[in-house]
Amino acid sequence: MTLGVLGGTFDPIHTGHVALATAAREAFGLETVLLVPSAVPPHRADPPQASSHHRFAMVALVAQLRPWLRASDLEVASALEGTSAAPSFTATTLRRLGESGYRPSQLFFITGADAFLEIATWREYPAVLDLAHFVVVSRPGSSLDAVPGALPDLAPRFRPASDGPGTDADRTPRVLLLAAKTPDISSTAVRARLAAGLPVDDLLPEAVARHARRHHLYGDTGRRPSGRPDRRAPSLHSHE
Repeated sequence: MTLGVLGGTFDPIHTGHVALATAAREAFGLETVLLVPSAVPPHRADPPQASSHHRFAMVALVAQLRPWLRASDLEVASALEGTSAAPSFTATTLRRLGESGYRPSQLFFITGADAFLEIATWREYPAVLDLAHFVVVSRPGSSLDAVPGALPDLAPRFRPASDGPGTDADRTPRVLLLAAKTPDISSTAVRARLAAGLPVDDLLPEAVARHARRHHLYGDTGRRPSGRPDRRAPSLHSHE
């Protein structure tokens, strides 16, 4: 079984995230892609605007739209249970998936080219690259051409996505460079549009937009967002 892993703050999850997951699934025939919202993003100075409960709820709503997507609470479980959450590190998440039975050759960690250029600042670099294939997807304003030159020490690992990750016998994790057309969307821009009361039909799945507005997560309404979804929201849980 091949498993894609797409992590992020998802504050909120938007169609750009779904496009990343879709591009990786189609390129490598992934059976499932996990959407893994982070509890405490280690590279952000400010905390997420929406709580872990709401960010997980929005991810779960997106996972319901496609049978190959699954919402994972690997990184937010502590927060969902009401206990203190630790920073979310990719190495920890991938190691936990390995402990559950996945080999590195079966795991495909999906990230944008802009984020991968900062890989040297990630926890346990470069060892983290031994825990999964890393699928680096081109992003608007961040082409793949700059990646090998910026990270020359990783030259032996780079491989065009069109060449595939190699045979199962060759279990060396690769950095797979995937050129794909993904929309130029940021969660920051989405939050600004929601706060201004502007349309977000082209930016968010309808269910996510409805959830964000129902709970006043980003709108300038004068209401303090609630910590948990109310009873009108669907019952959501991890599909792992």
